[in-house]
Order: sequence, then structure tokens, then C-alpha cells
Amino acid sequence: MSKPFDISLESLVKPALPVDAGATQAPAQPTDGGKSFYIETFGCQMNAHDSEKVAGVLLARGYRPASSAAQADLMFYNTCSIREKAAQKVFSRLGEWRGEHTKIIGVLGCVAQQEGEEIFERAPWVRLVCGSASYRRLPELIDELESGGRRVTGLDLDTDETFETEITRRDNPIRAYVTIIEGCDYACSYCVVPHTRGPERSRPSDAVLNEARRLADAGYTEIQLLGQTVNSYHDPSPRGLSFVDLLRAVAAVDGIRRVRFTTSHPNDFTREIVEAIDDTPELCEHVHLPVQSGSNRVLRAMRRTYTREEYLEKISWIRAARRPINVTSDIIVGFPGETDDEFQETIGLLDAIGYDGVFSFIYSPRPNTTASSMSGAIPEPEKLRRLAYLQEHQRQIQMARNAALVGSTQEVLVDSRHAARGQWSGRTSSNRVVNFVSQRQNLLGEYARVRIERSGPNSLVGEHAVDTTGGRHGT
Repeated sequence: MSKPFDISLESLVKPALPVDAGATQAPAQPTDGGKSFYIETFGCQMNAHDSEKVAGVLLARGYRPASSAAQADLMFYNTCSIREKAAQKVFSRLGEWRGEHTKIIGVLGCVAQQEGEEIFERAPWVRLVCGSASYRRLPELIDELESGGRRVTGLDLDTDETFETEITRRDNPIRAYVTIIEGCDYACSYCVVPHTRGPERSRPSDAVLNEARRLADAGYTEIQLLGQTVNSYHDPSPRGLSFVDLLRAVAAVDGIRRVRFTTSHPNDFTREIVEAIDDTPELCEHVHLPVQSGSNRVLRAMRRTYTREEYLEKISWIRAARRPINVTSDIIVGFPGETDDEFQETIGLLDAIGYDGVFSFIYSPRPNTTASSMSGAIPEPEKLRRLAYLQEHQRQIQMARNAALVGSTQEVLVDSRHAARGQWSGRTSSNRVVNFVSQRQNLLGEYARVRIERSGPNSLVGEHAVDTTGGRHGT
């Protein structure tokens, strides 16, 4: 989860996306000497997309992307603190710049919000600390530094705004992220997001749809809607679109072929979402629905606001759909007080549901969370044992589910080429990774029909089927 996305000179730059008519970002203007920037990102899709938008702010100010951190005048670390190791890695990176005085070093994101001005104490060479809820202030913070300011912070969580930019640099040429909601109003006992991202703020539906249309005009055919609790979306505009209304509206944008969304909260997951996927071919056959634990007692301690039984009912809606919807989840093992029997309840949930994929983690206490002061801490070796057991159990489930697809033909949006293996790679609507061979010279960005010949726990292997429709919309 802490693997960085490096945003560098070679990244694709797509021009101005003025996603919100009310945006107040500074207009593009050259800076003295054509200063350069480099951003290293830790964390999830939300962080990766935030970095694209931060890059847009810098491009609008005349900064140019540097090919490496060493060559940059401004070095930003966009950080994640959802897990302890991710936060530790950020401070390790900062240590590499000890004594640096020739460039501006900045810390953005969740670690910035969590640690605040203490970052200056631990790393005095850092000059900017800004949480995600204050990204709209980045132009004025940069102005202050460029005017001779020694240190600046943006740590205010009291906002009803979402972060939009006049320019968003798109670093993925195949699929585009679109934020529809930021922050979180839930209070899970283990989670730092409400403390680092602030309260829920939904974007007006017109702003979302205008961005989707511009992306389609730019050649994108797949869009992923983002939010910490994406299905908690409530349109603040007079149109008052629901989350399902917005899904259908984005799917109806001319040129958009696939629409994904993440991450859903079970409490706000409705039968209408499943019906929309069933009725709308553009909505992908994939739902990521974090459960975290299979034990009702642990779920209560986590403040997850649903029971095992309620979660299973929502899964039953998905399994009853006409389309085969892939289900993935997040699970935490070793939560304070979790007994071995309660852990086995989680294992039983894996069997009952048959997830197509699980992101599993050991519990790590995070600052400002109630779980960090709970009694009943599980010893680290036991947490690691449970994690390994769960991952191997889930691996067997995934092997069986993927094996059932051998012999089928899948539509794959091709997003990369593995030259050493002579294979193309991409994802199905259900978000399965498919590696395949083809006689075609260039398939990047196209939709290919692939016959599945082999399977493993994490991917499928096949061969390009006979061309059917050709072009970017199917080969």
C-alpha cells in the first residue's frame, strides 16, 4: 500500500481541465528561471489523483516537471498514514534530504495532517506541510515561500470545499480518476481518515459530469469515480442527484465505455446500486465492499455500523444479479481483543462469500483513533500468523474462482506491454488482470477479446481472439 507512484517528466500530461466554474486556482504564469517540481506519492487511488491535481496547480504556475527528485526545485511527498509502515517510509524518504537548503521540500496528505508542525521538528529542512483538505490553498502557500517565507502550513479541516484545479495532469493514459466526494463522516475506531481528510464534501453533479465529458473528448473511455466513502455521495446542487443517479449519468456520457467506483461503505450500499450495474452495461462488473471482520463483536468494536448478517444480505443482492459481479474486500486481522474464534469467523466469511480478491492487513494503531488505546493488543507474531493463514486461505478461493473462467472469452482494456514475456496486459470489466499474446503490434488503450487458457490466483492468461469490431472500442 505504500508503493510510490513516481510523477515525472515521462508521465502523460493532458491539458487544462477546468472542472469547477468556481475554482480559484492561480492562472498559468512563468516563474523565475522555469522552476521544476517532482512528486512522489504513497497510498491509494485518491492520493494518486490528488498528486495529479497538485501537479496541475504547479503547471498552472509555470513550474515544469523534473525527470528526477534530484533535479527538482520543489520536491513534494504526497503521503498516506492509513498504515504505520507507510508513514515510516515517508520519514525515511525525508531523511535523504537532511541538510538540504537549495530546494523546497514539502509534505502533503495524511501524514502532513496527522503530524502537523511536528514534521518541522523531525525534519527541519521541510518548508511546507499541507493536508489534503487545504490543497486549495497551495497557490498562496507557494507564493509565501517564493516571497521568502521560511515555513508554511495548511492544516485546516474546517472546510466544505473539494479540491479542484484548472489543470489536472493525467498520469495514466488509459483510465482517468474523478473525485466525487472527499472526507468521511464515519468514525471507525481504527481509522485516521476523518482526522486527516476532514468531513464529507460532495462535488456538484454538473462539475463531475463536465469533467467526465472533457475526459471523453480527450480520448478516455474508462473513468473511476473516487471517494473515501464513494457511495455516500449527495449532490449539493439543486439537481440533488443520488449516487445511483450520478453513476447512470456518467455512464451515459458519449465516449465513456467503462465506469468504476471505489471505495463503497457497506452502510450506504443499496440494492439500487446492484440494479444500476445490472441495467447499465457501462458500469463495471466489480464492487469493492470492505468488511474488515467477520465477527459482530469485532465489528462493533471497530464501529463499523453494520452486522455480519446485514453485510451478507448486501452480498446476496450482488450474487443475485443477472451480470456476474466480481466482489473484493478489505480485512484487518489482529484487532485489539480479537480472539482466535473471532478470527475464524472471518475465515468463515471468506468461504461464505467467495471473494474474488481481498486486501488484508494486520492491525496497526494510528494516532487520534480510539482503537489505539484499547486493551487486548494482539502480539505481533500472532497477527502475522493470522495474516498468513488468511492470505493462503483466500489464495485457494481465488484460484478456484479464476479457474472457472478458463475457456471463456473476456473483453480486456489493454493498459501495458510486458516486452520480456511478449505479452500484453489489461483488465476485464470485473477488474481481473489478464495477460495475453497477440499478433497485433500495438494494442495499448484498445479493447481486446481474449480467450482464457490458464489461470492463477491473481491473474488470467490467454490469447487474443479473432478481431470482431476493431479500433479502440474492441479488437
